[in-house]
Formats: sequence, C-alpha cells, structure tokens
Amino acid sequence: MNTIDLYQLPIFAAVKGSQSEIPAGQWWATFVVAVAAIVGMLLFSYRTRAGIIARATTKEAIRQPIFFLLLFVSLLILIVNTFLPFFSLGEDIKMLKDCGLVTMLFSGLFLAVWTSSTSVANEIEGKTAMTLLSKPINRRQFVVGKYVGILQAVLILVVPLVLIFFLLLLYKVGYDARESSKQVPEWGFQAMTIHPERLQAVIQILPGVALILLEIAVLTAVSVAISIRLPMVVNITTCLAIFVVGHLTPVLVAYQPREGVNPLEPVKFVAQLIATALPSLNIFNMEVAVATGAMVPPIYLLYSAIYSVAYCTAAILMAFILFEDRDLA
Repeated sequence: MNTIDLYQLPIFAAVKGSQSEIPAGQWWATFVVAVAAIVGMLLFSYRTRAGIIARATTKEAIRQPIFFLLLFVSLLILIVNTFLPFFSLGEDIKMLKDCGLVTMLFSGLFLAVWTSSTSVANEIEGKTAMTLLSKPINRRQFVVGKYVGILQAVLILVVPLVLIFFLLLLYKVGYDARESSKQVPEWGFQAMTIHPERLQAVIQILPGVALILLEIAVLTAVSVAISIRLPMVVNITTCLAIFVVGHLTPVLVAYQPREGVNPLEPVKFVAQLIATALPSLNIFNMEVAVATGAMVPPIYLLYSAIYSVAYCTAAILMAFILFEDRDLA
C-alpha cells in the first residue's frame, strides 16, 4: 500500500516516545515561560509607545460584533460536540478533543485575520494611520503595536473557550463512562488523584492549546504584513491558502513512494521550496498525539515556540519593508 510514513512527521516523531513519564521540572519551566510571555505582553502594552496602539487595537477588536459572534458560535459548537454521539467505537473523548482544538483554532484565526484587515488595511486606506504617525510614533511601532494588539484580542477570545472546554472534558469523561455502564470517575481534586481519568483528559490538551496560539501568532504576523498592501478580501483568501498549503507541504515532503515506483521529484522539489518559504504549520498539528493518547513533551513545545518566534520576526520585518515606502497621504 502506498502510504506516508507517519514517523517522519515532526509531531509524531516527538510524541511517539512520550508515553514515558516526563520530568516535572520541564513542565514547570514551560509554565514559567508561558507566564513570562504574558507578563512581557502586558509590560509592552503599558510601558511602551507602541503599547498605546496595541491597547487601542485590542479594544477595537473585542468591540466588534464578530468577536461576540465567534465566542457564541464556538461555545455552542463545543457544547453540542460534548453531547453529540460521534459513533467512534468508544473514542468519543478523542473526537471531542480534536473537534474542540480545531474550533478554537479557526475562531482565533478568523478573528486575527479579520482584525488585521479592518485595523491595518482600513486605517491605511482611510488615511487615519497618518494621524497616528503624526504623533511621536513611527511606522515600526505602528506595525508592532497592531500585531501585539491583535494577539491580545485573540488571547481574550481563546481563554474563556479553553476554560469552558476544560469543564466540558471533565464532564464528558463521566458522561461516557455512565453511557457505557462503567464506573463513573468521581469529582474533586482528591478523587482525581485516585481516578485520574478526568484530569488526564484535560492535561493532554494543554500542549495543544499552546500549539494553537503559536500557529495563530504565525498567521497573524503574515496577515499583518499582507494588510499593509492588500485589502481584506485578498488578505483572507491569501491567509486561507497559506493555511492549507502550510499543512499540506510537510506531508508531501515526507511522502515515500513504494518500491518500484519512480519518485515524483518535481513535486517533492516544489513542496520543499514552498515549505521553506511559507510557514510549516503542520508542526503545530496535534491530531496524531490525540489519536494515540500521547503527551506532547515540553521540548517539542520549545522547538515549536522557537520556530514560531523566528517566522513571526521574519514576517514583521517584511511588514516593516512593505510599510516603509507606503504612501499614506
């Protein structure tokens, strides 16, 4: 059978041996890094000139009707999926995890792309950006402020979704056990240490939430760079294409033809070229980890964060170049 070697995909290579116990120190280090990132974002918003634009962008984003619409629709989808039978032969919890993570990913991405189009492109086209730049704020501070403000709005959207999703997962474990006539895990912290089924279901998706935020950060940086020159429709279409291609090219690169079949070298070359230029979004994919019940190790989150920061930096630098000679008059 002509198939793809899953072990060559980065996420599976990282989690296939992660069933063994991971040192607690690595999780504490991951937690400290996450808290430091949030604190750094807050300090940037309240201690820098670009932070003024970031706060204004965040307020503008959460006041949009699309923000509350995405929040309501996402919550509705999460609740419906909790009680909707997937007919997955006892794997309903895995299906709920996968659907919940995808729901939060698409909600955050849509808000980020929409806000970058309305907040960056419309301000430039409407000549309001010229008013901001007439104050002691330069063009680079404008771009960075917009980017950080959009990320803060996405974080405000995702946090309540994550908390509700945690509660739904805790309930779903007991619900499925009761429907299958099994022993229902008890509630309470002490009970979860004895019957950790509920807690394990929540802990496993924590790395997935981090990977979702990293992927959104990458596409937000790309969207901000595109918004400097192109309108909303082109921005949304381009980001959608990048999202699809970014998840597809690593699979094409890892494709191994069966014996006796000539490899499609042009296809592989083009896939490698695109994978080099465009973000490789498949490294933020957690589907294999959820399907196998594995835990994504902190070291994988570290490598993913480094890649995300590097690509976001490159995209923002490209936005600087595109905005440097942009006519605002």
